[in-house]
Amino acid sequence: MKIIGIDPGSSFTGWGIIEEIHGSLRLIDCGVIRPKSKGKENFAARISFIYKELLAINDYYEPQEAAIEQVFTAKNALTALKLGQARGVAVAACASFEMPIFDYPPTLVKKSLVGVGHAEKEQVAFMVGKILNVKTDSFKLDTTDALGIALCHYTMRRYHNIVKKV
Repeated sequence: MKIIGIDPGSSFTGWGIIEEIHGSLRLIDCGVIRPKSKGKENFAARISFIYKELLAINDYYEPQEAAIEQVFTAKNALTALKLGQARGVAVAACASFEMPIFDYPPTLVKKSLVGVGHAEKEQVAFMVGKILNVKTDSFKLDTTDALGIALCHYTMRRYHNIVKKV
């Protein structure tokens, strides 16, 4: 089972793919999508770039499920709108591969990894490194957040499978 985790953003979109093999997790690949264009007049180009990059990532790695962070309450409406549009293209890119898509609030992701719903990004990065047994020092926080979302989904998936059996 391969899971892609996505931390959407219009400036930086983090992504990470993990794989479960017989109950063990391993990191497949991860990174950050950084559109080159900046500014209001190029917003459509940034969103298009994110969409095309996610299509290429999904095509190459063929994940079976996607986990995408929900939009948090932003400080202003315009920021929330842009974040929602970035999330929308992430959902569309994954939906075009007909994979199940799951969304998680940031507080649940942090709580499932760190034990606290308002943990710092650095704490999430630390736990991602420990769980996947990788050094995350060179990873952007958008990348470790995406991996955290994938790990949260893996945990929730296992939990729901156990509950079904009871």
